Amino acid sequence: MRYELMFPDQLRQAMDKNIPAVTTVEIMEYHSEHCCLGVDSLVVTRSFDILEKEMDIVILPPFAYGTASYAVSSPERKGTISISSHAVYLCAKEFFMNLLRVGFRNVHLFIHHQTENFTAGMPADLALKLAARETTFEFLEKERGEGWWGKEGMQDYYKQHDKGSDPFSWIQIHPFMDEESQKQFPIDHAGKQETSLMMAFCPEGVDMKRHSQEHWYAQSARDANIDYANAIKKKILDGIKKVLIVS
Repeated sequence: MRYELMFPDQLRQAMDKNIPAVTTVEIMEYHSEHCCLGVDSLVVTRSFDILEKEMDIVILPPFAYGTASYAVSSPERKGTISISSHAVYLCAKEFFMNLLRVGFRNVHLFIHHQTENFTAGMPADLALKLAARETTFEFLEKERGEGWWGKEGMQDYYKQHDKGSDPFSWIQIHPFMDEESQKQFPIDHAGKQETSLMMAFCPEGVDMKRHSQEHWYAQSARDANIDYANAIKKKILDGIKKVLIVS
């Protein structure tokens, strides 16, 4: 179900059933000459298109825009759009607070940008993680009052936490590729792996006729192939399903 196409009664039913709501952050970044600019967001949104046919999910419009950084290339005539992580953090807090006020309690944002360092964090995901946590604290203090955690009714908090039903599971930030997927298909930038990802999820966003050997990071793209692409695709979709089914 697409959030923007839902009627209010459908929205209420979805929330009453605690159906997962999914979204991503739009990262626009130069991916050499053979890939389009929206690689990092397109692979995620296209995965939602597939999953929507297999399970009940609410697809929220992407959060735009994210922190790309200029580590790969300067933006001039290359297309990268990088919003500061501080600005993303402030906007994300407003976004997440609105989702909580609407009534969502099962939100999952998947990100595919610099997530080989997801545990330590990078500017894009750290801004979103901090925004999610701080917003949850602020929402709880507003709804339950200060000292909400210390009240007698919270004696089973850690049991709830173990079951994944605590308030801090209401908004979760995930890497598009989980740890297992990354070990099997190591992340690159516009190389064999990411070019194959695009072949699998968004074939119109890759054009090998435009491929250039100029950039070291994209040289392996010539080895991208559909068999490798489909293997990655299956692994990623299986990983996302596990996250959403458990939730």
